[in-house]
Parts: sequence; structure tokens; C-alpha cells
Amino acid sequence: MFLRIAFSRPLLRAVPAVALFVLGVGLSGCADMSDTLSTAFADPAKYELYDCKQLEPERKNLAARAAELQGLMAKAQTGVGGPVVAELAYRNDYIAVRGQARLADEAWQRNKCHASIPAAPVVAAPAAPSPPPARGAHPPARSGGAVY
Repeated sequence: MFLRIAFSRPLLRAVPAVALFVLGVGLSGCADMSDTLSTAFADPAKYELYDCKQLEPERKNLAARAAELQGLMAKAQTGVGGPVVAELAYRNDYIAVRGQARLADEAWQRNKCHASIPAAPVVAAPAAPSPPPARGAHPPARSGGAVY
């Protein structure tokens, strides 16, 4: 029994060190992932059957989402432990959105799409003024002046 306890203490001391080493290797693998591999998180066939009318709002939505995630990552990095929070919470979504945007742009170019010209806003004509009341006509009664 004494030998068993003597061998288990060094082993128990080594477990946290091994766990930290494995965690470090795992996180360093994520840090080496660059944006060039960003299509790994996106479906390459998603935009194959999209036409230009479908691609245009999709590209705008993806650009807005990427900008939102980038802003959230920048905001998270300002706090204590922020870079870790930014990487864990937002980086995978950001990489996926960038990959989808790249695939949507490739489909846009493949379909030879052009941005649509936004329609001019319709300006309503000013309402014509109401004619003055006829002589002898009484103005409409208002409920605010009635006494009960």
C-alpha cells in the first residue's frame, strides 16, 4: 500500500501540468488558423443555386454581421481577459461569416451580377389646404370645451 501511495503522488502532481500542456497545444492550433481557411466553417454549395436577386441582400446581411462581430470582438478586447473572451465567444462565428461572405462573393462574380440601383424615394405631394368655412357656418364643436 505504501508503494502505491508513493507512486500516485508524483502522478497526481503531473496531471495538472499535462492538462495545461494539452490545453496550450489546442489553443495554439486555433491561433494558427488564419482567415485563408475561413471557408472551412461554411457550406461551399450554399450559394450555388442563388440568383442575383437572392445574393444581393445575402451579401449585405453577411457584411453587416461581420462588422457587428468585429465590433463585438474589439469591445471585448478592451476588458480584462478580453482577448480570450473575444476568441472564445466571437472568433468562430466571425470566421464562419467571413467564409460565407467569400462564397457569396464568388457566386456573385460567377453569375456576373451587378448591384441594383436603389429606387428613388417617393416624395408625397403636400396636402392642399382646406377651403375656408362658409359665411354663417359654425366651426365644429370640440369636446375639450364642453362642461358637464
